[in-house]
Amino acid sequence: MTDKAPRTVYEEDHERFRSTVRSFIQAEVAPHDEEWERRGIVDRELFVRAGDAGLLMHATPEAYGGAGVDDWRFSAIVDEEFGRSGYASAGLSIALQNDVVGPYLLDLSDDDQKRRWLPGLTAGSLVGAIAMTEPGAGSDLSGIATKAVRDGDHYVLNGSKTFISNGQNADLVVVVARTSADRHRGLSLLVVERGMAGFERGRNLDKLGMHGQDTSELHFTDVRVPVENRLGEEGEGFFHLMRNLPQERLSLAVTAVSAAEGILARTMEYVGQRQAFGQPIGGFQHNRFLLAELHSEVDIARVFVDHCVALHSRGELSPVRAAKAKYWCSELQVRVADRCLQLHGGYGYMREYAVCRAFADARVQTIYGGTTEIMKEIIGRDLGL
Repeated sequence: MTDKAPRTVYEEDHERFRSTVRSFIQAEVAPHDEEWERRGIVDRELFVRAGDAGLLMHATPEAYGGAGVDDWRFSAIVDEEFGRSGYASAGLSIALQNDVVGPYLLDLSDDDQKRRWLPGLTAGSLVGAIAMTEPGAGSDLSGIATKAVRDGDHYVLNGSKTFISNGQNADLVVVVARTSADRHRGLSLLVVERGMAGFERGRNLDKLGMHGQDTSELHFTDVRVPVENRLGEEGEGFFHLMRNLPQERLSLAVTAVSAAEGILARTMEYVGQRQAFGQPIGGFQHNRFLLAELHSEVDIARVFVDHCVALHSRGELSPVRAAKAKYWCSELQVRVADRCLQLHGGYGYMREYAVCRAFADARVQTIYGGTTEIMKEIIGRDLGL
């Protein structure tokens, strides 16, 4: 691209870190990505290597093995570089640790829980997941049926979850469970650990895209979870989820716009080289106009997402603005992937071309983290409708 909006959200330290992330992806992800896609799961060593490189949970206090840098922009750079690279499965695995699971452990854990879990999560020796979605309840948290009944110093946990990312690799699963019938004060967060009796993993689900990201069914049968594994107060789970969802959705928006940029960059190379009727196919007016539209939309999306990142770094990002970013950027990523695949013609349908995989990987972006329809509902309610 010859003209791009200047970026002001990041500082010199962030850009130096960006170089570290790019080098990590080339050295530790690119050589193994196809194997992970075939196996249906990224190697656990990815998390350890990411921890060694300083890519995980930057806000973890130094006392627990972290950098103690409470600046989400470093996580945003990880999301950007993985998104732009096209290695979506590995990128989502890391983003879950940084942007989704990590904040619950950082913000809600007591001193004992921090000592038990934060060093491992930050070093990558422990992998985290969060289990919200159930077979009968998707985006509607009030429909959660997994139950946890207090029995002395334990909760007895029963239920099932599905579509759980990092489900096979996870050592710690933050389970959203119902501890009372109250709609908003009936949910609690319990940390289920690998090896607990009655905790079983179902199959690694066969998906359209992101084949290297282990997405699983989880089953809990009379699992005795110590009360000391509860995050926050009993019955406050709904409110904890609502506080953390804007960051999760912003993370997805950051990844989406970066992925769109990467798809466009690779497509620009292709249309400049591929010849038809004696000229590069990018030179035909229809294609030139299409690329002009896509570049404009991606550039505009980038400016808005950077604005949201700046707001979030100051603690000022609203749930509605995060919903706007997630909705628009995820739909844009799908559209860019679809149009760029078309520009590749028949080759775009072949998995050996990156755009083919980018098309399949993009489709889930409008679904997880809150569907486009749920995002529009959040936005519409804010309009007073």
